[in-house]
Amino acid sequence: MRKRTEEFTEDDLDRRPPKDTAGGPTAVAVSMKRSLEHMGPVRTARTLLDLNQADGFDCMSCAWPDPDPGDRATAEFCENGAKAVAEEATKARATPEFFARHSVAELDAHSEWWLGQQGRITHPMVRRPDATHYEPIEWDEAFRLIASELDGLDSPDDATFYTSGRASNEAAFAYQLFARAFGTNNLPDCSNMCHESTSIALQESIGIGKASVTLPDLVGAELIVIAGQNPGTNHPRMLTQLEHAKQNGATILTINPLREAGLNRFKNPQTPRGVVGNGTQLSDMHLPIRVNGDIALFQAIGSLLVEWDALDHPFLERYTHGFAQWRDHVANVDWDVVTDATGLTRRQITDAAALLRDSRRTVFCWAMGLTQHRNGVATIKELVNLALAQGNIGKPGAGLFPVRGHSNVQGDRTMGIWERVPQSFLDSLEREFGFDPPREHGFDTVDSIRAMRDGKVRVFIGLGGNFVQAAPDTDVTAAALRNTLLSVQISTKLNRSHLVGGRTALILPTLGRTERDMQESGLQYVTVEDSTCSVHGSRGPLKPASPHLRSEVAIITGIAEATLGDRYGIDWAGMRADYRRIRDHISRVVPGCESYEVNARRPGGFILPHPPRDSRTFDTPSGRGEFEVSPIDVVQVPEGHLLLQTLRSHDQFNTTIYGYSDRYRGIEGARDVVFAHREDIAALGFAEGDRIDLVTRWEGDEHVRCAQGFRLVAYDVPRGTAAAYYPETNPLVPLDATARGSNQPASKSVVVRLTVAGEVDCDPSGAQGAVGGDWLHKSHPEVAHLS
Repeated sequence: MRKRTEEFTEDDLDRRPPKDTAGGPTAVAVSMKRSLEHMGPVRTARTLLDLNQADGFDCMSCAWPDPDPGDRATAEFCENGAKAVAEEATKARATPEFFARHSVAELDAHSEWWLGQQGRITHPMVRRPDATHYEPIEWDEAFRLIASELDGLDSPDDATFYTSGRASNEAAFAYQLFARAFGTNNLPDCSNMCHESTSIALQESIGIGKASVTLPDLVGAELIVIAGQNPGTNHPRMLTQLEHAKQNGATILTINPLREAGLNRFKNPQTPRGVVGNGTQLSDMHLPIRVNGDIALFQAIGSLLVEWDALDHPFLERYTHGFAQWRDHVANVDWDVVTDATGLTRRQITDAAALLRDSRRTVFCWAMGLTQHRNGVATIKELVNLALAQGNIGKPGAGLFPVRGHSNVQGDRTMGIWERVPQSFLDSLEREFGFDPPREHGFDTVDSIRAMRDGKVRVFIGLGGNFVQAAPDTDVTAAALRNTLLSVQISTKLNRSHLVGGRTALILPTLGRTERDMQESGLQYVTVEDSTCSVHGSRGPLKPASPHLRSEVAIITGIAEATLGDRYGIDWAGMRADYRRIRDHISRVVPGCESYEVNARRPGGFILPHPPRDSRTFDTPSGRGEFEVSPIDVVQVPEGHLLLQTLRSHDQFNTTIYGYSDRYRGIEGARDVVFAHREDIAALGFAEGDRIDLVTRWEGDEHVRCAQGFRLVAYDVPRGTAAAYYPETNPLVPLDATARGSNQPASKSVVVRLTVAGEVDCDPSGAQGAVGGDWLHKSHPEVAHLS
């Protein structure tokens, strides 16, 4: 396995006491410092004052919804949103001269952080077969190259079209239209790795895979349950709304293995109390649940609600199906199994259940702490069972709230980016464009990797993202990508996936959200959808980083024209010239998007229909909300092992590393750490600070997967569990370890063994190699100014 090197010192880790408060003046200071360093004062002012405003541009960070236009603050952004803008609007540039100076092998020796710091890519680049360097290529030649490879395939299904959650609705619609006109439903996206378990569970339970709440519902709830989510790092603007909810009298129950700062106290930097006061205590009760114990907890709570008859019987009788079976199942829950699976006492669980019993309006929030498990779909269905049991769907101040990560991942799915899109959507495409799209399901992310590995997919096109770092089983994914004839990455900045490509590799540089998009008909805007089904416009204020950049829409339509020509009479050039033509198509194809152009131009946009929320109508086989009976099925951890969950540092967004400061957890200057309980560290024969390797095997797999050179950090996690940052630990997640029903990687349920560093031969020559090395556990000299 490659080793990436920087200039480090061995004793780089600065372990400080974890903070119990999120936000505050430090968040403001960090935001402004990063912005000024990357963008300078003028660009900082032009971007941050437009960020998340009704006439500005949408943050490329998380998908947290915006308040109504009249309720937005002047600074309607969070620390990590400011970091994301600074990364995109940086003045640094990766020019053709940069690529001429650095071979692909040399670039691959650097860390992910270093790669990102080289700035915006300015020209389309190609690495030709057997070449050591990328070189510039003209746009038309790049499009012809892609078309030649696509047209030379034996079948359209020999190509896969990946999408990250940063693509706009207009780009996503054009992209899926191109893929289906080409002849395939191979449309994997980042949701396959993040909230696919949510989409499947909600679709089967309530008939739609989206949140059943709006922002006013959250702030108007009596009880807010936050499970498997760390808003302080991953959705910081949520803290402001939780503060409003607390001021309205809400109670907050948090369920998470780690007691994160963002689940405790919040100092709102936009209020005097947040600057000089103690802030707001958010969580009223915290349950430090063992990893993967959530389904047992939810069934135990359901058992108590049944015992207490804390149920909404009129709702159950009129709007649900399967309640009696679920009631009988949870009434017989085995409390010994529950306490063992959760690590909680019966008293703790009873106290939590009493909060639900006494609440008339409950909102359930969750993120990947629930989805990335083998039983992720069943766990979310169990959460839905609780909402149905008390009638907490389709009334103000109550509902289901999966909090999405990538800024437009929900919009991409609405626009048809899905390998198993409903037949009704395909019917609408056929009526609109006059061709019969492919009807069989395509490859999701995991199946695309398998297909590339096995030589069944020969062309990979990625619309944004860092596929090789975001996907599981990193070495398998890298080998699979190298097995293609052509890989195409549509990107703004350099990342690992550019260095792990097919026989021929293309980098096509695109405009970012912060930049003006000028096309033949004039200045364009794009639309996005947030976690609560709200669609709104986005208009970048900055001059593009290079005159050679093209928009996502322009790139997609250029590839489509070169590949398909005038097949089916689709007017790719017209859509590129004026995005209103795309929105016109959307209005006739996508359900709920009638009068799309008019509605999207309204200040703040519009909210898509949601039948369970709007009218308690459920598009399920029974026409009702479906109760699901599931066994308490949790991961069994052998003696001498720990159950590892991967998570983010505060100084990153998905695979983008902003720096080496995870200040809320007390970690500065390093990412190669493993959080474990002090007693587990001692019981396994180690001491805090020891260098160790993480080792795991997958059932029936002869390969040993390792992550090397990590440092043990004693932390307040449940006994028998551990946590470490991704993407560094993604190589430990087997490709076949996925959630039942959704095929989502089980990145929060990895059984690992700790060994003395270097003790185990990780077989780096095999299909699965060891990761880590000097680049992980040493400090780059420039990191200090970022921390």
